Amino acid sequence: MSGKTVVIEGSGKHCHVSRETLDKLFGEGFELEIKKMLSQPGQYATPHKITVVGPRRSAELTILGPCRNADQIELSLTDATSLGFTAPIRESGVIAGSPGCKLVGPKGEVDISEGVIIAKRHIHFTPKDAEKFGVSDKQIVKVKVDGERSLIFDEVVIRVNPDFATYMHVDYDELNAAALSGTNFNGEIL
Repeated sequence: MSGKTVVIEGSGKHCHVSRETLDKLFGEGFELEIKKMLSQPGQYATPHKITVVGPRRSAELTILGPCRNADQIELSLTDATSLGFTAPIRESGVIAGSPGCKLVGPKGEVDISEGVIIAKRHIHFTPKDAEKFGVSDKQIVKVKVDGERSLIFDEVVIRVNPDFATYMHVDYDELNAAALSGTNFNGEIL
């Protein structure tokens, strides 16, 4: 794999909501609007925000669309600590046993019993790119970034799906640790 690079994107705190939760927070039949398309096909940032109430304080988070089957709040470790959560580091969608919280929207509130996580660093791969890179779904790799604060991201999970586009995602704590600023960076899979 040496010499193979992947584009790294930073992911800020955000949330995913179910159709049922969206109806309770914004009103029956409310539809998410697209503010900006994201790198993953069909995924988008919306102009809609909700308040996440933590044990210590609250924060406003952007909703990403489209709606999902389960509510999920994705925070960095810094965000989680600031809000008062002891959130586990998990792959997206793996929320069992994670803390819950109160979500507040313009038309209502919802208490979720679980769903607050710190997203595990990961690389989305198309099957074709995964084959080209010689990696497989759920494999764990290391990714090196160069610069003034060069570092190696360890424990990066590979996620392969035909619906993905090939990008690595880390949160802003991780980008800051490597002194990376801007939008996209290249990392070398070791």
